[in-house]
Amino acid sequence: MEMRQIGHTGIEVSRLGLGCATFGREIDEATSFQIMDSALDQGITFFDTAEAYGGGQARRYRYNQLGVNDVREVGGEMHSSERILGRWIKSRGVKSRIVVQTKVSANGTESEVRDALDASLHRLQVDHIDFYLFHNYDPKIPLEDGLAAFEQGIRAGKIRFGGCSNFSVDQILSGLEINQRNGLPRLEVVQPIYNIVCREIEEALLPLCQKEEVGVVTYSPLGAGFLAGKYSPDEGSIPKGTRFDVIPGHVDIYFRERSFRIVEKLRDKSKQTGISMVKLAMGWVLQRSGISSVLIGARNEGHLQNALSAMEMNYPREWVKEINDWYSK
Repeated sequence: MEMRQIGHTGIEVSRLGLGCATFGREIDEATSFQIMDSALDQGITFFDTAEAYGGGQARRYRYNQLGVNDVREVGGEMHSSERILGRWIKSRGVKSRIVVQTKVSANGTESEVRDALDASLHRLQVDHIDFYLFHNYDPKIPLEDGLAAFEQGIRAGKIRFGGCSNFSVDQILSGLEINQRNGLPRLEVVQPIYNIVCREIEEALLPLCQKEEVGVVTYSPLGAGFLAGKYSPDEGSIPKGTRFDVIPGHVDIYFRERSFRIVEKLRDKSKQTGISMVKLAMGWVLQRSGISSVLIGARNEGHLQNALSAMEMNYPREWVKEINDWYSK
């Protein structure tokens, strides 16, 4: 497995990282353990989670946002992703062999972030977190407040480095300026969405991170399964138990005319080459420079093997150029 450094932190992570959002939500604990065992055996040492990932949170989300009170998850445990990852780390004794990244839901007040950090440490059953990220940006609370909690966590040995996920370029710049102005911890890693239909980071975010030596860890290379070609524009036909069924908010991101047009081109390319849509989409992301690690989700070991084989496949430059052109047409 190829290893790459995150920014200038000195921490190396596997080129592929395992996203643990599905744990306790779409897959049960036993399956989650099998996937983590297999991932580590095959050289994946980077594990990403968040306090917001859980079967219980998914149910609450649908009730609060959509008024739907039903059961679509394998379990209702709150924070199930962190808890399952923590139970696996403890049972396997592997903390020294892996890099753990988790996220607080947003840049809250100093006390909120400090309490969230301690809760994540407890659920993960570890004494420190390698990368601790703001999951989203809250414009109502000064970013300095959350960064002050990061500073306390770093001084106490609970955090090695801080970062952010889903921040805009202006929000990342704000964090970097705060570091220069008052010495609060720097945002050392950024986690944005990136795939062949979501490419907004190419214009400004990737160049900024390259210039400032901020590590980039992308997620959703397959668009939460959208690029596997399993969905049609009819929202009523979403397969039960899929990511779009459990978390309907994905529809707002992907159900667009251009996105479905790109999927059909990807389907045609798959037929032409004999290579699956999944491998073509994953391989394209892995060709992009400026990305330290690509997070993959898996609901079974087959999904994991597809990602690993995409990393090893020969991906001609002309394919990259062809797929690049789909976005602008």
